[in-house]
Amino acid sequence: MHCVRPISVTVLSLLGFVFAVFAPGYAADEEFTFELEEIEKKSLEWEGYTELRWEHMDINQGSAFSLLNLADDPQSSFDKLLGALQLGGSYSQELYSLHWLLKAAGQQDTLGWSDTADIFNAYAIFKPKASTSLSLGKKSYKWGKGYAWNPVGFINRRKDPNNPDEALEGYITAEADFIKSNIGVFQTAALTTVLLPVYDHVNDDFGAVDEMNLAAKLYLLLYDTDVDLLLRTGGSRATAYGLDFSRNLLPNFEIHGELAWTENQSRLTLQQDGNFQGTEEDALAFLIGMRYLSSQNITSIIEYYHNGGGYSQQEMEKFYQFALDAGEDVQLAVSRNLLERARNASLKGYGRPQPGRNYLYARFNQKEPFDILYFTPAITTIINLEDSSYTLTPELLYTGFTNWEIRVRFSWLSGGTFTEYGEKQNSNKLEVRLRYFF
Repeated sequence: MHCVRPISVTVLSLLGFVFAVFAPGYAADEEFTFELEEIEKKSLEWEGYTELRWEHMDINQGSAFSLLNLADDPQSSFDKLLGALQLGGSYSQELYSLHWLLKAAGQQDTLGWSDTADIFNAYAIFKPKASTSLSLGKKSYKWGKGYAWNPVGFINRRKDPNNPDEALEGYITAEADFIKSNIGVFQTAALTTVLLPVYDHVNDDFGAVDEMNLAAKLYLLLYDTDVDLLLRTGGSRATAYGLDFSRNLLPNFEIHGELAWTENQSRLTLQQDGNFQGTEEDALAFLIGMRYLSSQNITSIIEYYHNGGGYSQQEMEKFYQFALDAGEDVQLAVSRNLLERARNASLKGYGRPQPGRNYLYARFNQKEPFDILYFTPAITTIINLEDSSYTLTPELLYTGFTNWEIRVRFSWLSGGTFTEYGEKQNSNKLEVRLRYFF
């Protein structure tokens, strides 16, 4: 009569035999250890980078903004050498955490030396329970779903569409966050409320001083679609209402949009008599965009942006003519007075990035084409759809050295007389950037 062993005993015996045969050889080659501390989150974390960047620009001789910015010291080209250090980190305990981001930079350019040292972020978070958190301090915000622009970024700093991922300086705020899951048809709901004071030396670049401002964002996850409802009100800036959304139609295809309505938005406009006058009117701004990753590993980002509070093509043409007339003979007292007025108007609106009303943004990058490891080429364009001027920026990025990043970028600006990119200060820009991350 045969004795049948239980299958568990047979399996254990077989595993024991395999381990007895192979374990000594394995241990001789490599000893496997596992420490719980290796995966535990550390209380103190920090990171940052140091950067060296060189830029060369050919000046667009005779353009409106070359006269505004360089009339006192005309240049045919402009060179800049910049060094920067950015350091961020956090310290966390069970109920609270501290966060900071510091940046210092110095640059030597054609006109001389300048340097800055800024606290971008420095705030504390208190989290009494998983669904509630409170924060206080200087904090930067990135509200909105757009990549190049954020019409609903009511308390955001304005970002550079050519460098949209760069860190931006925050504002001193007090914030409360509440989150809850499975509320009816909503998979998740989260409410963020922000108090933003504006006083002398406290957020005084946000708007009118001696005012308290409130901003709020209600996040909803509805049928796998991210939706935000946003509000800003207070005395420093006009009241604004916003809506944004983002949804993945396919795993590699995402669409997003933003809609913002601002009541009595103020702006400075050039009048027929040659004087600049402040006006107020309601303004609608919106953005619609998409992000697609192809089977060839090409990422495409395309966005259309309408800025109802911007200047029309006719308004911009009138300003360019005014600036060119003012810069004809800077030795004359009348011309110098007109030039100073044009410079002030430039700072208050006309000279801001993308001051017009309708723009198209497109960026395409491909990781490791032709199996070239650590290499990512890209090309970006921004088109003013009203005057057909544009900027085209190809770039090369290499990350093959541990913790190092090398980027070479060339921007070419094209446009006729009285167009946005035709009247910029420079006609092109070459940039070489070297960063070391730690």
